[in-house]
Amino acid sequence: MQISTDCWKAARDGDSASKEEWLAARRAEEQQAAVQWAEQFEMPPLEGTERAQDWGERCRHQLATRAYAALVTEGTWDETDWAVLEEKIRTVTRAGWWIDQRDAEGTDLPELLDAATEHDRGTENPFR
Repeated sequence: MQISTDCWKAARDGDSASKEEWLAARRAEEQQAAVQWAEQFEMPPLEGTERAQDWGERCRHQLATRAYAALVTEGTWDETDWAVLEEKIRTVTRAGWWIDQRDAEGTDLPELLDAATEHDRGTENPFR
């Protein structure tokens, strides 16, 4: 059975709209989780455009969560080791840095943070 071009376009456009709605809802959920995480763990705000800040927050949250799972939950680190890394996470406040690292493995986060430059670090004292 073959459908008409108009039917095909309507179905495709409908699928596209529902996919966009799903993506927007998913992104909103991820953003809310990232904001709550940042507040809970006293992460500093990120620097960059508003769009980059939101994306960077999601990336920072996701990478830190992956790192915690890999290094502490599944790895050999204890909470003391993690606390040291968490302080390093606070020092990198350029949203673009977190966006650039979004696909990194959680186990790579310590090395990535050590390689971050002064350009990537904020000017505020991250140590509360």
